Amino acid sequence: MEKIIDIGQYVAEAVNWLTENLRPFFDFIKNTGNAGIEGVEWIFVSIPFYVTIALFTFIAWRRAGKGIALFTLLGLGLIYLMGFWEETMQTLALILSSTLIALVIAVPLGIWSAKNQTAHKIIRPLLDLMQTMPAFVYLIPAVLFFSIGKLPGAFATIIFAMPPAVRLTTLGIEQVQGDVLEAARSLGATQRQILLKVELPLALKTILTGINQTILLSLSMVVIAGMIAAGGLGEKVLEGINNLDIGLGFESGLAVVILAIILDRITQSFGNRSTSKR
Repeated sequence: MEKIIDIGQYVAEAVNWLTENLRPFFDFIKNTGNAGIEGVEWIFVSIPFYVTIALFTFIAWRRAGKGIALFTLLGLGLIYLMGFWEETMQTLALILSSTLIALVIAVPLGIWSAKNQTAHKIIRPLLDLMQTMPAFVYLIPAVLFFSIGKLPGAFATIIFAMPPAVRLTTLGIEQVQGDVLEAARSLGATQRQILLKVELPLALKTILTGINQTILLSLSMVVIAGMIAAGGLGEKVLEGINNLDIGLGFESGLAVVILAIILDRITQSFGNRSTSKR
C-alpha cells in the first residue's frame, strides 16, 4: 500500500540534519561520555574481585539481610568462576552510568510535572512514546549521532529506562497530603523548603521504587546495547546466539539474572528502610 503520510521521512531528515550540522557537538559528547563510562569501568575492573564481592555482600547484609547477602556472595562467586567477571563489571559500569544520568534528568522532570499541569500534559505522552517504542529503534539515532560503542548503548538505555523514574517521582510528589503542605506554609516555609524538607522526604519511597525500576530496565537493555559494541555481558549473550552456543548463552544470561537480582534486592531495601524509619 502506498504511503499517504511519510512521517518516517521527516524524522530521518531531522536526524540527518542534526548529524550533519551538530557533528562537533556530538563528537564532544561522545568523547566525554566514553571517557566517563570507561573510567567507571576501569575502576570496577581494577578492584580485585574478592574486594568487590566482599563489598557487595556487606551492603546486601546491612540493607537486605542475611539471605540476600548469602545469595550475593554465592552469585558473584559463581560469575567469577564461570569466567564472566570482567564482562559483568563492564555491564555494571554501563548500568550505573546510564542510571545516574537518567536520574539526573528524570527526578527534576518528575518534580516539574507534578508542579506544573502544562508540563505534565506534555511530558506524559512523551513518556508513553519512550516506553512503548521498540527499544531497537533507539539504536538507530544513537549510532548515527555517536557511532558504535559504549555511549550509544548508554544513550539508548537512558531513553528506555528513564520513564519510570519520571512517573514515580511525579506520583510521589502528588501523593503528599495537602494538610501537610498547608501546615508547612503556615509555619512560613518557602516553596523551596517545602520541596526539599517536606515533599521529597515523604515521596522518597516512591522515588526509590522508580530508581529500582530504572536499574532493572537498564539491565534489560544489556543485550540490545551489545549489538552496537557496548561490551559486557550483552556481547557474550549475542555471541552465544550467533554461534548457536547454548552453553555460552545460558551462562552469560545467568550472569545477567544474578546481577539483576542483587541490584533489585539492594535498591528495594533502601525504599523499605526509608518507610520503616517513619
